[in-house]
Amino acid sequence: MTNLKIYLFRHGQSTFNRDGKFTGWMDARLTPKGKEQAKTIAKKLKNKKFQVAFRTSLSRSNETLKPVLKFHPECKKILVDDRMIERSYGIFEGTTHKDFIKKIGRKEYSLEIHGDAIENLNPKLRKKVEKFFGEKEYEAIHRGYNVKVPKGESFADVEKRVGSFIKWLKNYMIKNKVNVAISAHGNSIRLFRKIMENATRDEATKWTIPYDKIFEYTLHD
Repeated sequence: MTNLKIYLFRHGQSTFNRDGKFTGWMDARLTPKGKEQAKTIAKKLKNKKFQVAFRTSLSRSNETLKPVLKFHPECKKILVDDRMIERSYGIFEGTTHKDFIKKIGRKEYSLEIHGDAIENLNPKLRKKVEKFFGEKEYEAIHRGYNVKVPKGESFADVEKRVGSFIKWLKNYMIKNKVNVAISAHGNSIRLFRKIMENATRDEATKWTIPYDKIFEYTLHD
């Protein structure tokens, strides 16, 4: 029996991450810090082996993968698969997190519809929202797991496409007997982890996905 490996990592910091904006499917480039984080990922993966790499169509995914591949001549195939793309934030894309909080405070956004956009905030801003609303109301906001952001996706939508990718990936790896590296995004990784680690929704939405961490999974063929 052969143990096949998945090496999953998030792209480095983008200009929108740095500026506290909802990014989604907008094509923000890496910052200088993000490029250094990509080099950190590359160093951590230097002594691992994989034959196939995956990225999405967004440049920040590709920019992060490039320094990784410099250490891996054994990787002969790069595949683009947008089932692992970031969650679409629809009408919020390009909006700053602070402006979102202000609009929530003025009740310009419906919490039941827009509440789970809060999961894309950094931990400090989440705490600020929780303090503003109070614990019970803040928890009520999270019930929007199945509610789409207007012109965007719900977490359930992302989980569905990521689940489809995982099912396909397992078959692909076993059939071809390959290890894989995946350069992905915060929320697609969140749902990938939820499925692979059999986590609950509450656990998954509370995770912070670091820029410089590798999530490693083992499949048995």
